[in-house]
Amino acid sequence: MNRRSFLKTSIVGMAVFSVNRSFAADGKPIQITDERNVSVTLPAMPKRIASISYLAADVALTLGIMPVAVTYMTPGREPEFLLGLTKKMTSVGQRAKPNLELLSQVRPDVIVAMRRYTEAHAEQFAKIAPYIAYNMELLEESYHEVAQLTELFGQPQRGTELNNAFREEMKDILAKAPNGSHPRYQIMWAGDTPFSFHTENTAASIVSALGGNNIVGPMSKGGRFGEELSLETMLERDPEVIFVYDSGPDRPHENNPIWPMLSAVKNKRVFYVGDHWVESNGPIARSVVLREAAHYLYPNHFPKVDVKNEAGKFIPASIRSA
Repeated sequence: MNRRSFLKTSIVGMAVFSVNRSFAADGKPIQITDERNVSVTLPAMPKRIASISYLAADVALTLGIMPVAVTYMTPGREPEFLLGLTKKMTSVGQRAKPNLELLSQVRPDVIVAMRRYTEAHAEQFAKIAPYIAYNMELLEESYHEVAQLTELFGQPQRGTELNNAFREEMKDILAKAPNGSHPRYQIMWAGDTPFSFHTENTAASIVSALGGNNIVGPMSKGGRFGEELSLETMLERDPEVIFVYDSGPDRPHENNPIWPMLSAVKNKRVFYVGDHWVESNGPIARSVVLREAAHYLYPNHFPKVDVKNEAGKFIPASIRSA
């Protein structure tokens, strides 16, 4: 499938997915169905938002709302794509192991969480506040998640604007990308056997839409959004561009003798990327990934990206200086 067909197919699927929601009138409790397919009743326009992962923080900051709590991915690091504003929120721990006692202390109106890390403890979260869970894995889910959260936070029209603007942004960048270029790429976590993203993953979908050829390929039916890929397999498929999630100083893959044999390494096209490449489903994250991907794939056609500058286009000055 060429990149224009990929983009067209993705957009059609997303548009259908995003309209399957039901909300009550302003000022009344809201009933939504999250990505567990669980119906949850929430207060209209909740003010005290707890973000277990960065999605809800991404959406809330874009709307000019400061969440009361957030988790982190890498300890001690405030993500650039959120302008470091997470330091103004109560940290309730790592996203895979949020501290429920700290979470309870901030008295949230709603908890927006990553499903795979929190679903097993849904009852405990629900005792603290209404709990909704999203997959936060695939590009086709991003449009739905943004639309649902902006409506929950009281600004449904903004969600429509954000989703439409991103679609147009993708089309515009695609139109400027060189035709016929399909660089092989890989998006991975550091590790002896790197965990790598399938094409349906949000960041990978964006890179593929711009013409990249993902060496990991599509998800299997009912499978995960990524899989472990050995260095031996990487050498066989030989990515020309590698995006590595920069989760800290440990980079065991670089110690493998195969690593310097890869084309991406030889040609200095390995890019250590930030949290937004893993937590890509929010409006800020996906836009920054899109612009960075365009530059890294086609450096002669697209400029280097200033992450904070791009984030500043989304986050109102009032919330930046609060």
